[in-house]
Amino acid sequence: MIRTSSRLLRLVSLLSARPEWTCRELAERMAVTDRTVRRDIVRLRDLGYGVESAPGPWGGYRLSPGTRMPPLVLDDEEALAVAVALREAALSGVLGTGQAALAALFKLHQGLPARLSGRLSALDGALEHTPRSGEPQIDTLVLLELARACHSALRTTLSYRDHAGRASVRAIDPYRLVHTGMRWYLVARDVTKQQWRTFRADRVVSVRSTTEPADLTDPPDAAALVSHGIANVVYPVYTTVRLPLPLDHALQKIPPTIGTHSPDGPEATVVRIGGNSVDCLATYLLGLATPLTVLSPDEVRQALVRRAQALLTANR
Repeated sequence: MIRTSSRLLRLVSLLSARPEWTCRELAERMAVTDRTVRRDIVRLRDLGYGVESAPGPWGGYRLSPGTRMPPLVLDDEEALAVAVALREAALSGVLGTGQAALAALFKLHQGLPARLSGRLSALDGALEHTPRSGEPQIDTLVLLELARACHSALRTTLSYRDHAGRASVRAIDPYRLVHTGMRWYLVARDVTKQQWRTFRADRVVSVRSTTEPADLTDPPDAAALVSHGIANVVYPVYTTVRLPLPLDHALQKIPPTIGTHSPDGPEATVVRIGGNSVDCLATYLLGLATPLTVLSPDEVRQALVRRAQALLTANR
């Protein structure tokens, strides 16, 4: 059985390497008989691989889309290329939430042999991902450890730094990873405080799982918990703006993780946004590239006008 399985994987690899093979070519490359090749083709079809055949002495076999996604056979360079691509997709959010990319990267990382894990770690240390809007760099290996902790459902010790840089060690029950389009957040139950909390993944220093099962009784809506936490962060400065957009369009322009929205009639929305400074808020509002009215405070309105006037003057 082991010999047959190895032979099938070899056959898939050959069929993937070029558009078409004759039965004789496959038999010679695999050092088997034509009859064995034909039997193995039938086995691959049973496993969900779409293998087409052309009749006649010069006919051959080629892969086509099957009825379901079969296992892929990748060589070393292909596996590394896929891992790097999945890493970038997970960190950039180019595929949406990033959950699918991270889950695929986790599965691939689990199955990599030691020789490839070392090369991937070396690549990961050499490659840099440019965060958006000055966001801090996220360690992909830490992100994978967090994904592994959520998958294993074991109580975990988290070394963490808060927004002020203070270090602490937390005992947590990991539940989900949530990507907001800008950052990754871990949703977990704080064992000491007996509360569901969110932790920014880029502030995690290290992750160490224990053998004790996690207590995931009555888990929250992970995405909603992250959105609520972000929207309710206390900022030193707030501004209230009016967008001439209905609520659903305003939510697309300014996501609920950035501001709190309230409809102002059917065609307008009032949004309250927090920021670290007046200039930061003015820069963000200008970057929205949409008509808006700053309702308060005057300092943000004046900073926005100054930015707009400076751009106008520079481009006359």
